[in-house]
Amino acid sequence: MRAMTSTLNPAQRMDTTAAVAVALTVIGWASAFPAIRAGLAAFGPLELGALRFAIAAVPAAIFLAVRRPTLPRIGELWRLAFGGSVFVALYTAMLNFGELTVSAGAAGFIINVSPIFTAIMAMALLGERFSTMAWVGTAISFSGIGIIAMADGQGLHFDTGALLVLGSALCSAVNTIVQKPLFARHHPLTIAASNMVLGALCLAPFLPAAFSQAAVADMAGLGAVIYLGVVPSLIAYAAWATALSRLPAARASNFLYLVSPMSALIGFFWLGEVPMLLGLLGGALALGGVIVVNLKR
Repeated sequence: MRAMTSTLNPAQRMDTTAAVAVALTVIGWASAFPAIRAGLAAFGPLELGALRFAIAAVPAAIFLAVRRPTLPRIGELWRLAFGGSVFVALYTAMLNFGELTVSAGAAGFIINVSPIFTAIMAMALLGERFSTMAWVGTAISFSGIGIIAMADGQGLHFDTGALLVLGSALCSAVNTIVQKPLFARHHPLTIAASNMVLGALCLAPFLPAAFSQAAVADMAGLGAVIYLGVVPSLIAYAAWATALSRLPAARASNFLYLVSPMSALIGFFWLGEVPMLLGLLGGALALGGVIVVNLKR
């Protein structure tokens, strides 16, 4: 119990490792949005997810085989199973289906409900503190993401696709709370690798169809799924586990508000999408809110 208390200590401070982990997470998950759009042109939503995490699971499984980590206790098994089935498989399926009808800007706005869910649950279930100033910063960031969504040009349309994206945001938030106690006994890379392997197993029934689609996919589609498997999956999930092991859940999740502005920046260089002035304003607000949350930290 003492170990868990130290892991959940709200006084945890940002160090170099945590900062690098946050940066890799933001860049990796921000780049996932254009990559998913490219991948969905060649693969079905479930097939894209299955092949993406099959690619990530191979090095993850090798890591676990070589490292031979401490086996989880009986009471921890459900937390690991939750990460693979919900944080990887269900999250990916809902987001991929959602992005079939929801624009990138709107998806980014909806997904960014996740840090709010996380902060509320972390206060109620983990005993973390989230100050008034932190809530002010959260409101500023969320407003900025909303402006980015409106600047997307397609606006917000809360159809079935939007509800699926909202569901993926809830999956992410709940998983953060569920798996946070695991870092008291287990290395973050062990948890991330376990999530990859278990998630890939959950999506494995769709692999045969994924291989069939891969046989006729163009280079852009194949490149997108390989990129998704390596950067937003293998690297970013490992980075997120590292950040979550070194920071309170609510504070770590607040950095995810930077995903939408970073996604717009990546879209500019990758897809030639020039952000509107309104989008730049939204990005500045999102960044400003994160700065407010981390004042005096």
